[in-house]
Amino acid sequence: MKKLALHWKILIGMFLGLAFGFGMMFVSGGKEFVVDWINPLGTIFVKLLKLIAIPLILASLIKGISDLKDISKFRDIGLRTIGIYVFTTVIAITIGLLLVNVLQPGNGVSDETIAKLTETYASDSGVQSKIAEATRQKESGPLQFLVDMVPDNAIKAMGENKSMLQVIFFTILFGISMLLIGEKSAAPLKNFFDSLNDVVLKMVDLIMLTAPVAVFALLANVVVSSGDPDLLLALLKYAGVVVLGLVLMIVFYVIVVSSYTKKNPFWFLKEISPAQLLAFSTSSSAATLPVTMERVEEHIGVDKEVSSFVLPVGATINMDGTSLYQGVAAVFIAQALGHDLTLGSQLTIVLTALLASIGSAAVPGAGMVMLVIVLEAIGFPADKLAIGLALIFAVDRPLDMCRTVVNVTGDATVSMMVAKSVGKLGKPKVKDWDDHYEEVK
Repeated sequence: MKKLALHWKILIGMFLGLAFGFGMMFVSGGKEFVVDWINPLGTIFVKLLKLIAIPLILASLIKGISDLKDISKFRDIGLRTIGIYVFTTVIAITIGLLLVNVLQPGNGVSDETIAKLTETYASDSGVQSKIAEATRQKESGPLQFLVDMVPDNAIKAMGENKSMLQVIFFTILFGISMLLIGEKSAAPLKNFFDSLNDVVLKMVDLIMLTAPVAVFALLANVVVSSGDPDLLLALLKYAGVVVLGLVLMIVFYVIVVSSYTKKNPFWFLKEISPAQLLAFSTSSSAATLPVTMERVEEHIGVDKEVSSFVLPVGATINMDGTSLYQGVAAVFIAQALGHDLTLGSQLTIVLTALLASIGSAAVPGAGMVMLVIVLEAIGFPADKLAIGLALIFAVDRPLDMCRTVVNVTGDATVSMMVAKSVGKLGKPKVKDWDDHYEEVK
């Protein structure tokens, strides 16, 4: 009997989780049961993925760089990666702005709905913390992101998933230094990191065995933790515009994959789907990174020299879905609260959202911090910031799940484009968790 593919198992887990969550909303004590007994399974799964993210970046990137015979190749990969990421982000923001200006979801929000949303969420600790964090980032100097990229303690940087850019910086410096000391001197270290990379990828395979159960738990918790259904319905038009934009970005990616890499776009979506489904369930590009790397390398055929750089960098600076959301959300809030936006203001949104995406953490809720920065850049009144965030706070989590899917898909697409451009897109070499099980059982 043929084994059920992983993406089907995860999809079944997702639908069962949604159904179970909805059912428990109508049971006395159901929400508490899900939070206390079901959600921890999802939390453990996410922690396991985050646990191996830094070791995977370290081992994979050092292996990728040390396999290079010509250091100029790494420069080419780096420049093409950054250039394509900037291009796709601008495309995403532009799609968002076009849709929100044409469909104008903010014009249909009643004063009563605005008042109710404000009363419910404006003083929420989550909203206030996002404003405080955005203020802190805005007060930093123009080159602060470069300062933050360089760690003063490599071990400390590796101990914090939020410091991923610092880990990437150290790892690149380490890998280049290995190349420069010569192949003979670097051989022991290279063998160590090659072996470490294989071990961590095997850990990804083992963790993914629990993915269907984990997404069941994560989705059930999302459902029982959702807010007032009436408020969610009031924001349906806004959410619909965001989701439409995200779907158009996926269409853009498959067109690029088909036309540039000459790969079947449906095959691409099928192979990357486990990473997409996990991105949807966890709302975190960083947590999904180990799975994204495993799918792109083993199932799509991108060489490790490319994927080990493109994907970790993408998880940190490439936020196509989040950037699209910035454009829609900023204009939606302006429309709903009667704040006129000129063409210059909308161009400012493009530039600010682009820059904000580079410094944003690959964690749930980071998009809201970016949004505050964008709103302040277009001169939105400071006393209305909390009201503006309150307008969209109710649907932020489900939209965060959707835009993380686009972020991860964008990373995979760019890795294929860069690999194709440098001749590093080959045939997939799939490894299963039990490849060597017969030897040790």
